[in-house]
Amino acid sequence: MAATDDSGFEEAAHEDLTSRARIRNAALHQFAVKGFAGTPLRAIASEAGVAIGLIGHYFGSKEGTREGVEAWIVELFTAALDRADTRSTDGVADVTIRDASVAQMLQDNPLVVGYLRRQVLELPTEGTLISRLASLSRESVEAMRNAGQASSSRDRVEQVVTVMVRQLGRLFLQPLVDQIVDSFPEDERPATHPELKVEIKTAQ
Repeated sequence: MAATDDSGFEEAAHEDLTSRARIRNAALHQFAVKGFAGTPLRAIASEAGVAIGLIGHYFGSKEGTREGVEAWIVELFTAALDRADTRSTDGVADVTIRDASVAQMLQDNPLVVGYLRRQVLELPTEGTLISRLASLSRESVEAMRNAGQASSSRDRVEQVVTVMVRQLGRLFLQPLVDQIVDSFPEDERPATHPELKVEIKTAQ
């Protein structure tokens, strides 16, 4: 098993990255753990193993660094959906395959999960990640509607909300369920933890 550093990245892979990618990964880790406001640029530079001036060279500012992080996260989601489509004989994957591909991507990138959780908790007014992911989900829903993989009579907004909550809701809330279960004495806990199921109900 490959050794990992304190940021959660494999040491060899981290060392092989370009300076720009190391800065991005370090910023992702720092923002996920400490939040945007609580992360100084020197902490990002230290973790990335670069001079602080390189952050300005590649990203311009702390805000630009966040922009780079969030653009990369959107790219990861886009790539996950593209991979799902390549596995479909119809060229457009159904919702089950898409959800599975996104889930695998998030499993492979735990710091992205941490960053997304903080976004939901803090709801920053400056960041645009949730809006970008909503736009990506809207494109995904439209592709599925056009391919007959999703209902074309159902409200688009409801479909997009359903997709995002289904893909991310359990991710954010399952740890809470697990923590509640683990608070009970061991002999009272179920053999397996209950799994959270998130559903969207149409407004009446």
